Amino acid sequence: MTVLFAESALLPEGWARDVRLTVDDATGDLTAVEPGADPAGAERLDGPVLPGMPNLHSHAFQRAMAGLAEAAERDPGSFWSWRRIMYRFAEALTPDDLATIATQLQIEMLKAGYTAVAEFHYLHNAPDGRPYADPAALSRALLAAAGRSGIGMTLLPVLYQDGGFGGLAPGEGQRRFVLPTDRFLSLVADLTRVTAGDGQFRVGVAPHSLRAVGPGALADLLAGIDPATPVHIHIAEQVGEVEECVAWSGARPVEWLLAHHALDRRWCLVHATHLTVRETDDLAASGAVVGLCPTTEANLGDGLFPLEAFQAGGGVWGIGSDSHISISPVEELRWLEYGRRLVTLRRNVAALPGQSTGAALWSRALGGGAAACGRRIGALKPGHRADLLVLDGDHPLTYGRSGDRLVDALVFAGNTNLVRHVMVGGRWRVRDGRHDAEIETATAYRRVLDRLL
Repeated sequence: MTVLFAESALLPEGWARDVRLTVDDATGDLTAVEPGADPAGAERLDGPVLPGMPNLHSHAFQRAMAGLAEAAERDPGSFWSWRRIMYRFAEALTPDDLATIATQLQIEMLKAGYTAVAEFHYLHNAPDGRPYADPAALSRALLAAAGRSGIGMTLLPVLYQDGGFGGLAPGEGQRRFVLPTDRFLSLVADLTRVTAGDGQFRVGVAPHSLRAVGPGALADLLAGIDPATPVHIHIAEQVGEVEECVAWSGARPVEWLLAHHALDRRWCLVHATHLTVRETDDLAASGAVVGLCPTTEANLGDGLFPLEAFQAGGGVWGIGSDSHISISPVEELRWLEYGRRLVTLRRNVAALPGQSTGAALWSRALGGGAAACGRRIGALKPGHRADLLVLDGDHPLTYGRSGDRLVDALVFAGNTNLVRHVMVGGRWRVRDGRHDAEIETATAYRRVLDRLL
């Protein structure tokens, strides 16, 4: 049993003083959270404590290509030109490469304040499109990386079968992604067995998008999994995608999905950038989580999500770092708020009654991220994972601030990383801003880049 003491901590009901946190060392779960407690016998934490942030959308391998698609070439630059570069990059990766890149990425995530990640994983096959001797080789590489870094993971194998709406044949750059539905379900079952009973891991599924998974395959997938399994899907990210969906089906992507499937809290719709008022209201009412990735959406020129209307309808959202051009929950939240300020010409768009903007953003992202990951995370409460951040309360950006003002300073007051220590599943993974494995991981990562670049 580990006992911690924080002079201030953000609990589900709000900020509390003198909080005693008891951790079951065997399970990594919190067994007691007691405000107004005595510090005797506890490890005293040297700063304010927040729940760790879930990252609900990640393509790990793309971290190694961040910044490599910023030349216009013959194209003025669009999502589709970026995708061609990404496909070429993906063709060169081995399972060992993926494990190294993912470990490097996850260490960066932990140091920035992410304590869990939902990995939207669509590399399954060898570069020539044939299966590996172990069909789960690339998935196991990601699990191994999470074991080394210590981050919590919801692994989301991706079902990908078509090259476009209406069952277009997949292209050469997509051959590493494609699996028949029966083989995909076998992969999911195998990964579920491997991770069973480990509180650090969860396995879900990710039908890539409506353009890559046809109606029949999507129905077969949903029929073949446990009803509680997390389901993530890319949706309505680009205007071109919406137009193609309308041409194929007569309906917009979110409109089609809502009409054909009963969405609920186990669903995460990633991006959902381009929505009508009706789609926004109906999606909010469904309880499904919207996965917002503002830095990637800005980098790719996707557009801006209608945040204030979605929140007004009770909609649930969380954040992800997606293509990893940024590894900062603070930057995702700041971009989310600032994008809406530029559109609405007003400030504090995400603020809630009795809760400041930064605090509202952080708390909403915690709840939505935890739901999307399908794990007991995102809150300091008994029965949840002991995933927490200790901030540097003496830093000039936070000194003299407490409660919601402290979170406002974290989100809006600068670009310095204010995370001092990080605990995941009851184990310290980052102390004084450093991860135990960061030096050897960075060395291995450089070797991978030397070959890939």
